[in-house]
Amino acid sequence: MNKDNCFQLGYIAKVHGLHGEVGIVLDVDYPEDYEDLKHVFVEQKSRLVPFFLEHFVVSHSNKVLAKFEDYDTVEDATKLVGSALYLPLSELEPLQEDQYYYHELIGFEVIDESLGKIGEVKVIYDLETQDLLGVEHQGKEVLIPIQDQIVLKVDKAEKKVYCLLPAGLLDIYLED
Repeated sequence: MNKDNCFQLGYIAKVHGLHGEVGIVLDVDYPEDYEDLKHVFVEQKSRLVPFFLEHFVVSHSNKVLAKFEDYDTVEDATKLVGSALYLPLSELEPLQEDQYYYHELIGFEVIDESLGKIGEVKVIYDLETQDLLGVEHQGKEVLIPIQDQIVLKVDKAEKKVYCLLPAGLLDIYLED
């Protein structure tokens, strides 16, 4: 499986108990959508390896208790701590017309209401505190917060992101 065809579901945070169970942190909006998972891809040495699940129990605030087949000891489970978990893009839940997944925005053109064309979305930064569009503008990277008052509309058919940038945002990036 190739990372380009997948999305990161979360990561293995810690070992839980003595029988190979692990605690997982999910990086998704609706963790309950993934309760029936039978397998995931675990990143190991920059490759995605399929792992089959004995159980995958979603608890509170994006935390999961999971057990992989053939991982029955603390030592086995410890080797997986810190590893990222992936699923194929085909397993994402379909969205309504006005909704989008962040990865879909890469390559979209960003248009500001008053400034016009800003540039192309090159990367999405999915940070703990805030999600950002990394947009190339006049040869520099501009970071645009993904917030309702800034990102006004996404037109998937036209591949455009319509924004109302805060005054002076672009100036910060264009100063030498």
